[in-house]
Parts: sequence; structure tokens; C-alpha cells
Amino acid sequence: MKASATNPPRLSAIDMSPKMGKKHYHKALEELQLRMTTIQQAYLFSGAKAVIVFEGWDAAGKGGTIRRMSAALDPRSFKVWPIGAPRDYYLDRHYLLRFMERLPPKGAISAFDRSWYGRVLVERVEDLTPASRWRMGYDEICDFERMLLMDGTRLVKLFFHITPEVQLERFEERLRDPLKRWKLTYEDFRNREKWDAYSEAIDEMFARTSTKAAPWHVIPANDKRHARISALRHIVQGLSDGLKIEPVVPDGRVLDAADRVLNVEADLIASLRGRTE
Repeated sequence: MKASATNPPRLSAIDMSPKMGKKHYHKALEELQLRMTTIQQAYLFSGAKAVIVFEGWDAAGKGGTIRRMSAALDPRSFKVWPIGAPRDYYLDRHYLLRFMERLPPKGAISAFDRSWYGRVLVERVEDLTPASRWRMGYDEICDFERMLLMDGTRLVKLFFHITPEVQLERFEERLRDPLKRWKLTYEDFRNREKWDAYSEAIDEMFARTSTKAAPWHVIPANDKRHARISALRHIVQGLSDGLKIEPVVPDGRVLDAADRVLNVEADLIASLRGRTE
């Protein structure tokens, strides 16, 4: 089936100027993290499930955003999957298999730090897959995502965009910081040399896979604070839209036990009972 793009974004049209001050950032981050905690509780009791896709340029800030999100969530129902080159077991099988195995169960949220979009990005640019196969990837991916949505999985797709100049600054920052040097790899520099080829592949990815049901959200990420808040807002909206998000109320048996054992006000128990009816 042909992918149906709805006003797909283009890298050249993205406004890279947005910035955010520290005070506004910390206030917004606290509010969003609290909201995410509440959303996760709602998922646990409603059986909802969600997938968050993180794509973007090297050093664009995906990891920092994932850490801020992880800080608000219970790891028992939230999993981050860092995706690298597939091992031999998966090379002999359909490329979507390893992602299917990592989809969340009911009540859980999974984040993919890079994803199945490697098929039409790195595998395309680095000639790791014949053109006939990666070109089929657009429709395969759209069908895969349609399947997820039909199964009740919410899907949020984020692409972190930075300029080449900012990327170079962040590479230097990583080299100078002993605690960040592990992030800097030879592939970072090699990929940078193919910036134009990757840009072309990214724009085509947007055009072929940004659908009404599963749109791409491009995050201007030259300013890290703005990028994190923008990304978290998209995540909160995508995970909560149309879902009843309220603090969970214990069931009647729990309230009966609390009434017998705990020294709490009768009005509290009564008000909670009223919310369960």
C-alpha cells in the first residue's frame, strides 16, 4: 500500500532559532514529568500501551530527553531500547522482527532510541541493503505502524534536528568532557561527511511515512532545553490524548482495609469511595 503523507515536514523548512531560558525550562520540565508519572499510572490500570520513536542526528539530544523522561517513570512498565547494528540472528530474518519482539505489553510504554527507520536511513545511505529492499521499507513501515495503531498502541515519532555547526560544537564538547567521551565514535564523523545524503534520505522518509495517524514531529534541537521540553510536550499529548488521566483510586477492598487499619480521616475514605462509584 502507498504511504499517505499529510503535510510532511522538510528539514530546510524547520525554524532552528527557538531557545528557552533556565527558569522557564525547569518549571516546564517539572510539570511535564509530573504529568508523565500520572499518565503511566493511568496506563497501568487502563491497559493502554505506547511506543515512542526517537530519531535524529548524532549529538542532537535524544539521550538527554530520554533521561528526563525516564526520571519520571517507573522502570517496571517503561523500557528504553537502544538500537544498534543487528546481530547475526536478526540479519537472517525480516528486519522488523527485532522491533516486534520489543513492543510493549498492555499497560506499558516502550521508547526506541533509533528504530526501524534505520532501514530507510543508515541502510540506504551506507549501502547496507539493496535499493530494491530499502525502497520497499516505506510501505512495510507504514503497514507495521498501522498494525500497531489498530492493535491499540499509541505511537509518537520524534526527529531531533540540529545544524552541522552545532553538531560540530557538541562533538568537541564530548571530546573535552571525560564523562562524555564514550559518546563520541568514528561513525559520528563518518556520518557527518554524508550530511547531504542523510538529509535527502530524511526528507524522503518524512514524505513517505508521515501519515495522519502517525505523523513525524521534528524537534528543533540547537537549544537543548527547548528541544527537551518540545519533545516531552509531544510525548505527553500523544500518550494522553483522549485518555482519562486521573490519579488512581484504590478499589473497595483496599479502602475497607485502610479504614480498619489506618488512622486516617473518615472524610478521606468517604471521598475516595465516592470516586469509585
